[in-house]
Amino acid sequence: QVQFVESGGGLVQAGGSLRLSCAVSGITFSRNAIAWYRQGPGKERESVAVIGGDGNTVYHASVEGRFTISRDNAKNTVFLQMNSLKPEDTAVYYCNAQSGWGSPLYDDWGQGTQVTVSA
Repeated sequence: QVQFVESGGGLVQAGGSLRLSCAVSGITFSRNAIAWYRQGPGKERESVAVIGGDGNTVYHASVEGRFTISRDNAKNTVFLQMNSLKPEDTAVYYCNAQSGWGSPLYDDWGQGTQVTVSA
C-alpha cells in the first residue's frame, strides 16, 4: 500500500525559508515522478513542483526561482526547499506520485504539512 508522509512545515515570516520532506513507501520510488501539491484556505489543490525519476523538474510559475524540488532515491524521499516565502504560499502541502502535471497517481494522500507565512 502506497504511503506518503510529509513533514517540515511551520510558521515563518515573509522572506524566510522552509524545507519540506516527503517520505514515500509502497511503490518503486526511483521509477516514479513525485510532485508537491498545496491547498490554501478556500482554494483548490494545485501542483507546485514535480521531479521525474530522471531528475527533470517542472515548477508552477508562481514558485519558479524560489522553490527547488529534489529527491534522494536511496532514502525514498523528496524535498522541497522553499525560499523567499510569501504570504500567498500559506497552504497545506502534500506529495503524491504524478502521471502528468496536476494529475496525482494515487487516491491515498498523507496528512500534509502546514506552511504559514506571516506578512
